[in-house]
Formats: sequence, structure tokens, C-alpha cells
Amino acid sequence: MRRYLRVVGLCLACGFCSLLYAFSQLAVSLEEGAAGGRRPQAAAMVSWLADGERGGPGRGAGSAGSGRPGRYSLKTQPTEKMHLAVVACGERLEETVTMLKSALIFSVQPLQVHIFAEDQLHDSFKDRLDSWSFLQRFNYTLYPITFPSDSATEWKKLFKPCASQRLFLPLILKEVDSLLYVDTDILFLRPVDDIWSLLKKFNSTQIAAMAPEHEEPRIGWYNRFARHPYYGKTGVNSGVMLMNLTRMRRKYFKNDMTTARLQWGDILMPLLKKYKLNITWGDQDLLNIMFFHNPESLFVFPCQWNYRPDHCIYGSNCREAEEEGVFILHGNRGVYHDDKQPAFRAVYEALRNCSFEDDAVRSLLKPLELELQKTVHTYCGKTYKVFIKQLTKSIRNRYDTPPKER
Repeated sequence: MRRYLRVVGLCLACGFCSLLYAFSQLAVSLEEGAAGGRRPQAAAMVSWLADGERGGPGRGAGSAGSGRPGRYSLKTQPTEKMHLAVVACGERLEETVTMLKSALIFSVQPLQVHIFAEDQLHDSFKDRLDSWSFLQRFNYTLYPITFPSDSATEWKKLFKPCASQRLFLPLILKEVDSLLYVDTDILFLRPVDDIWSLLKKFNSTQIAAMAPEHEEPRIGWYNRFARHPYYGKTGVNSGVMLMNLTRMRRKYFKNDMTTARLQWGDILMPLLKKYKLNITWGDQDLLNIMFFHNPESLFVFPCQWNYRPDHCIYGSNCREAEEEGVFILHGNRGVYHDDKQPAFRAVYEALRNCSFEDDAVRSLLKPLELELQKTVHTYCGKTYKVFIKQLTKSIRNRYDTPPKER
């Protein structure tokens, strides 16, 4: 009986203490409510800073061990963070910075950028990108160029220096679910948000998205010259590649080397060994081979998402760009830096010289159109309006719409 009474007494004491704690917490919350709710805001700040400081190896704002907070608004949590990756080697600093500027000018959701660069470029990237600290929706992480130690030399020699780094992104960025990879010579004429939204259109088997290498088979490279399997009728171009990295890491790929299906990390080196004497465009050729054997895994988006000189140097052959304009401009063949395709160079120089101020972006169109009109003697210049059709909409939607309606 005494033991029973002791248990009852102990329970009563615990209940009384719990009531006292509840009333004390209620009093504290009422005081903070009267003071403007400072405590919840502080908690949100701590959570957001912690998230902004996560990152992979390397240096840069938001990278591990950087000691700097992420460059996002501390007031509200974003609905989604987009991940953009680029690989820069040699004299690609200015191109990369211009690409990033074009992405940030129009995009709405927070953007986490993963920059893989040679060590000698890291300080230059930091100097340029740290000056953008006023952009609250931008954060970046710098990584060294990294290949498997037992085959690093072979991967570095494939096509261009560092180009094959993109093949290893699913293995390096293990904490990233989805990623948009772009070459350094890319310019966004439409928000990154829009191509990012294509991830939601993937069916259950699709793991990546790219555009066709050519629209017109008569001028196609793969269908005329390739000595290896390739996707579809004309192959695909990997300069703009949207990836569900989680699915890529999990998938077992069909191949022509073994009856067993291989995962991403296991298939790369065998592919290179089998086809290295037959491939011309390096990592892009290996991706074409992979998706030739696994066509159900690829989502193909239209040419306006990866518009290159091939779409106009022999006459316009990208119907979607003619109808809606260019969404993403890809200045391969070095056309931003020579006079062979002045229409491409005009767009690049306009964005390179543009600042982030609203008025500067709004005033970008008229001078650009005048420059483009000077290029009508070229095939690409004859259809110069495809370069500004979507750009005009992007500027109007982002900068001429009242903030509450954006």
C-alpha cells in the first residue's frame, strides 16, 4: 500500500512540475509576441545560415570551412534551391562569369553554383564572385578538378582539358539530388527556373535531359561521321544537361561490354577503354553511347534550349526558336571571341557588359538590337530576332512587373 501511495505521489509531483513549465513557456511566448516575435526570426536565421554554409570540397561562399554565411535572404526560406554546375579551365574565367551573370539576371529561385576549376583560377573566381555578395539568392562553391587517381591522365587528355569532369559529377556531388550542367559558353536568355522545371516532366525511367546535336540530318555530324553508337537520329549535345543525380547513381545501365548491367561509377572506364580510338568529342560521345543503349532514360528537349551556330550558319533549322525565340544560347566554336558569327558575339558582349542594376538590364535591348541589325549579312544575322524575342519577354517579366506580381 505504501509503495502504491509513493507512486501516486510521484506522479502528482511530475504533473505539477509539467504544469509549471507549460505556464512559464506560455508567459515567455506572450512576452516575445509583444516584442514583435524576435525569437522565431532568430531561429529562422540560424537555420538558414547553417544551410547556406553547407558545401562540398573547395573554397567559395558557402563552402565547408569558409566561415562565411550563405548569400540568401535570412527572412524567408526558399521553396526550392536550384543547382548549377560548370567546369572551367584555361582562359574560361570571363566566359564563366558572364554565363553566371546571365543566369542570375533572370532567375527567381535561389541558385547554388558548383564551379569546378583549375587551382590557378580559384582566386580569380573568388575576387569576381565575392563582389556579388549583395545578391541574396546566389551562393557558390569552388572545387578542384578531380578524376579517379588510377586513370586521371587518360580522362584529362580526353577531348579538351577538364571537359570529362562532368561525367563524374554524380559521384562527386553525392548530396545533390538534381543538377543543371552547362558549358562555360552558355548564356541564359530565360530564367534558369524554366529549364529546372523540366525535371518535373521526367517520367519514371528518365534520368537526364539534353537537346539533339542537329535538327537537320543532312548537316549532322554523328549520322555522317561517327564510328560509335549514338542516340537517336543525329545524337545529342551535352553542353546543356539537366540531371536527376539520384536516379543516375541508382540506375544499372545496359551496355555492349557485358551482359551484366553496370552503375554509373562502374561503366565509365570500360566505355573509355573500348571506344577511346573511335570517339572525337570525348565525354559527349560517351554519353551518346550510354543513351543509345538506354534510350528510355533520356528526356529530349527542343533546340531552343541549346541554340548553337549549327542552327543557323547554313540557314535557320530550329523551328522552335523561330516561333518562341532562343531560350539558352550556346556559343560553341569560339563564336563569342571572333567575327565568324557576329550575332552570337553581340549577345555575349551585351550581357558581359551589363550590370545587375534594374535600369541597366532594361536598357540592354535597344543597343543590342541595333548591333544585331548590323549582322544581317550573315545567315545567323538574317534571323536576328530569334536572339531577342525571348530575351525581351524575360526582361519584361522580371524587371517591368511590379514586385508583388512577380
